[in-house]
Amino acid sequence: MNKVITFFKEAYDELLTKVTWPKYSELQNSSILVLVASLIFAMLIGVFDYSFQNGMDWFYNAF
Repeated sequence: MNKVITFFKEAYDELLTKVTWPKYSELQNSSILVLVASLIFAMLIGVFDYSFQNGMDWFYNAF
C-alpha cells in the first residue's frame, strides 16, 4: 500500500513541477488546427465514398 501512495505523490509532484502546460492561445490554435484538419479529412473520405458508391452502382447496373 505504501508503494501506491508514493506513486500518487510522485505523480502529483511531477504534474506540478515538471510538466509544461501550453498557454491558452497555443491550446486554442492547436484545437482549431485539429478541427480544420478533421473536417478536411472527413470531406475527403466522403468524396471517396460517394464516388466509389456511384462507381459500384454503375458497374452493377451495367451487367
